[in-house]
Formats: sequence, C-alpha cells, structure tokens
Amino acid sequence: MKKPLETWLLSRRTAIQSNLNLALALGLSGGLLIIGQAGLLAWILNAVIMRGLGLAEVWPALALLLPVFVLRGVAVAAGERVACAAGATIRRTLRAQLLRHIQALGPAWLQEQAGGELANSVVAGIDALEGYYTRWLPNRALSALFPLMILVAVLPLDWVSGLVLLITAPLIPLFMILIGQGAEDLNQRQWRQLARLSARFLDTLQGLTTLKLFNASRREAEVVARLSDDYRKSTMKVLRVAFLSAVVLEFLATLGIAVVAVLIGFRLLYGHIHFQPGMFVLLLAPEFYLPLRTLGAHYHARMEAIGAAERILQILDTPVPPACATGQPLALASAYTLRFEDVAFAYGDAPPVLEALNLTVESGGITALVGASGAGKSSVLKLLLGFVATQSGQIWINHQRLAEIDPADWLKQVAWVPQRAHIFAGSVLDNLLLACPDAGPEAVREAVELAGAEDFIAALPNGYNTMLGERGAGLSGGQIQRLGLARAFLKNAPVILLDEPTANLDAHSQLLVHAAIRRLAQGRTVLLVAHRLSTAQLAERIIVLEQGRVVQSGSHAQLLAADGLYARLAQTYRECV
Repeated sequence: MKKPLETWLLSRRTAIQSNLNLALALGLSGGLLIIGQAGLLAWILNAVIMRGLGLAEVWPALALLLPVFVLRGVAVAAGERVACAAGATIRRTLRAQLLRHIQALGPAWLQEQAGGELANSVVAGIDALEGYYTRWLPNRALSALFPLMILVAVLPLDWVSGLVLLITAPLIPLFMILIGQGAEDLNQRQWRQLARLSARFLDTLQGLTTLKLFNASRREAEVVARLSDDYRKSTMKVLRVAFLSAVVLEFLATLGIAVVAVLIGFRLLYGHIHFQPGMFVLLLAPEFYLPLRTLGAHYHARMEAIGAAERILQILDTPVPPACATGQPLALASAYTLRFEDVAFAYGDAPPVLEALNLTVESGGITALVGASGAGKSSVLKLLLGFVATQSGQIWINHQRLAEIDPADWLKQVAWVPQRAHIFAGSVLDNLLLACPDAGPEAVREAVELAGAEDFIAALPNGYNTMLGERGAGLSGGQIQRLGLARAFLKNAPVILLDEPTANLDAHSQLLVHAAIRRLAQGRTVLLVAHRLSTAQLAERIIVLEQGRVVQSGSHAQLLAADGLYARLAQTYRECV
C-alpha cells in the first residue's frame, strides 16, 4: 500500500514543480556559496597561521567573505519563501480536489461517512501532506546533489578524505530507511486512530443533548478519553522511533566527521597533506553530512504524509455515481413533466427500496407522495436530485433521460425544501442568498413575503443582518422552514421538491407553511412527500407507495372513497391525532 500512496503523492507535485525546481536551484546555489566560503576561510587561516601574513594582505579575502555570507542568507531565505508558497499552493489544490470529489459523490454517500473523520481528512490530512512537498522532496534532491558537489571539490585535493566521505555517506540513508520502515506502519495507525477520535468527538458534540437526556454523557466522555489516550500512546510510539532515527543519524554523521578530522590531523602531523587543503576539507566535512542529516529529520514528514494520504486516496478512489457524471445540456422549457419508468433502486446490498416504479408528476400542480415509512418516498426525491442512480429503468425529464442530462443543468431548474432546511452560521441574508447570490433587495423581500417570513425577520434584533447559529440556532422550527421556502421562492425554479416541509411544526407554523406552499406551487411542477394528512390534502393528485410500488393514485376524496391503503393511513392518522 505504501508504494501506491507515495506514487500518488509524487503525481500531485505537477502543480508546484516550478517551485520545487526553484527551491532546488536556490539550495544548490547556497551549496556553491558554502564551498566558496570554506575555500576563502581555509586560505585566510593558512595565510595568517602558516604564512604569517597581516590584516592588510588578507583584507581582500575578508571583504569577499561578507557578500558570500549575505548571498548565502538570501539563498536560504528565498528557498524558505519558495517552499512556503509551494506549500500553500499544494494545500489549496489538493483540498479543492478533495472537496470537489466529495461534492460529486453526493449527499447519499456523505450520509454513510463519519463527519469528524471527513473533516479531519480535509483539514488536518491535507495540512500533513505539505511537509512532503516543501521539506522532503526538495531535501531529497539536495541530499543527492550537494554532497556530490562537495566530493567533486574534495577528491582532487584529498582523495583519502573523499573516500571516507564516499563510504560513510550511504550509511545515513540506509539506516534512515531501516528505521523508517516500522515508523511508516506506526504513522498510518496513528492517522487511523486520529480519524476515529475525530469522528467520535464530533458525534459526541452533535448528540450532546441526547446523551444528557439519557444520562450517558459521562459514559461517552470516558469512551472519548480512552480513544484520546490510545491516540497519545500511538503518537508517542511514532515520536520514539523518530527520535531514535535522529540520534542514529547524528551519531553516524558525527562519526564520519571525526574519522575525517583524525585522518587529516595525523597526515598534517607527518606532513602528508598541506594545511590549506586539510582545513578546506575539514570545514566542508560537516556540510557534506548536513543535507543527509536534514533529510533524516524530514523523513518524519514523509511518513506523516503517507499516513494521511491513505484515507484521502480512499476518498478520491471512490467512484462517482453515474447520476453525478457530466452529461448533455438540459433542453430548457417553461414546464417540466417528471416520469419514472420501471425504476428499481436499492441502497448497497440491502433489499430494493423501489421495484418497477412507474409514476408521472405533471407540470402545473402539486403531486403528493404518501405511504408508510420505508415505502421509498424520500428515495424518489434522491433519484430526482441525482444524489443516487437507478439500478434499472429510466427517469424522464420531459423527453430527456435524467441519466444523460448534465446534473448542474438540471439542478438549476430545481428547488428543494427538506424536512428541516439547513441554516448555516451567518446572517439571515447570507442564508437566503444561497439560492440566488445575485438577487437584489427587492427580490429577497418579495421571496420572504411569499414565504410568510417577513414578520419574524423584522422582529429579529438586526433584521436581515441578524447572525444565526449553525443549524438555525436561535430560530424555531417553523421559522427555519419558512426561510427554506423563501430560498425556494428566491430561486424561482420551475420544479419544486418538498420532503415533508411541515415535519415537527406546531399547528400555527404548519398553516403558515401550507399557505406558502400553495403560493409556491402556482405555475410550477411540485412533488411533495407528505407524512401528515393535512399536508397531503394540498395536492391535486396523491400517489400512494407501498414497498416501492405505486398502489393507488387520485385526489384526496377519491382515495378516501376507494377504501384502500390511503384510507387506512388516513384513519390511523386521525386516531393518533
């Protein structure tokens, strides 16, 4: 698994290849300056110590050192800036790619995922990849080229020291790989534990009210604490291996430098080497091992990236449902008729939810879908919205197959109001403009009035600029639903899909929403999933589903007179009320 993961990571570097090349060029420029700096220092020390020259004689060389130091600092600083820019680019590119793919997979796939784990992959997971591109890749190339440059400079002057450097250099990456093999598995395990912890923690926060009511909050806190402790132990194992790796690499580098220093010292003592080349090699020996030691330090960034990439690649490899693929443009019309023709659908390996479903939703009126829970009503809406694809059969939009239409084209013609409209953290106006970002103040006010929401918005502290909490914190259920209907009015789409918009509303809010739905339905194609008898009576035509098939259709009065499933559902509803 590791090789495909790293292959995928390498394939993503295209977006920042120019930055990586520039960072490498700056690193190599800094390397040349280091060699020049060592040559100048060796000459100056030899001139002062061995030849007895004064300040006046060595002053030109000392003056030349200053620009070398400055240029080296500039090269290092520029390399850091280029790396930071590359990191920002790769984060932005990969996060956008991941979010686009999640959006393409659709809400049906999203409902099966743990929200905290996904958030961890999109945020922390993408951030963890940055070090691979900004630290590991540039230093991997530099660790191969810069020591080679030093060998080219050292070998003509002192082949013995060059041979020592050549023999000891491969030991550092060898031990780095040997130690890192186990660390990769530990790092991947650590990321899986972090994903589980994130998922459990988010679920706990979202369900805190329920946990409190059932006196289970303390028990759940203990579970989160146990997961947190497991993650701590996993992290400490990774750090232990990382620190062990660093110690071993430092030891090998120090040993190599010591061998070079001892050999130069003895040969200076016996006159087998001159002072200037010996000092030159001695000054370059630490610099020879520095890129290799730095690479070892950044090996942890590679391991962390591979651990984070595992879940990201799983998401990106998930095939997009056919219903979400790009198709041909929708033939625009003033009205749309929706037709299901022998449609079958099932969730995964579960039994079919819809079997040979045939129904037609005519334009210019309200059609209601009713039936017991699990009859397939919400699945019909998901199919129309393109969240899932049919296993067999066809859905027709006028004379075009839905499977062949570009989803973006089709969704422009559709407004959807779920059982509880989602309100994002932000102002009332921001939430309304989701439906039509370019809408002017007059269009917004008209949509709000048609939805019957003008009174409660006017009563808010700052009107349209009142800030709302996530999921509509601060508003009642009826107010949230009327905001959802106002979005539908503002979008002014010819097709309206309503999934029991009066669920969990009191009688007064229900009447207001019913009135808004009647206004919304004028001149549009409306498909309404109804659980309440009063909501079903809004429709001119009612379709009754049972086990994924149409068993009855007609008006409210006709279905009551037929004494079938609808009449029994109506009787049950009246008895419960």
